[in-house]
Amino acid sequence: MNFNEYQNESRKTWLFGHKHDFIRSVLGLFGEAGEIAEKLKKEYRDNKVVSSDDLKKELGDVLYYVARIADYYKLDLEEVASHNIEKLFSRKARGKIQGDGDDR
Repeated sequence: MNFNEYQNESRKTWLFGHKHDFIRSVLGLFGEAGEIAEKLKKEYRDNKVVSSDDLKKELGDVLYYVARIADYYKLDLEEVASHNIEKLFSRKARGKIQGDGDDR
């Protein structure tokens, strides 16, 4: 499955039409990212490895909300991913992987 297929299929499960669709998506993203952080915190605290299945579920939830935010802005997830790879390789080629700022 590619990103656009995922975006199209996952869209079928979203309850659109709520006046706060965008904020629901952003808060959902923060919540799911927080769940990943919580699992990793417990991994360090308890010296116990997070299962790849648990992490896969949470990362999938993050992807879901990223797709909804992309929908809100009428962006194709495939284009978002492609643009990100181009940006990262440009930074690598210029020796700018480390540092601050979007336009480094």
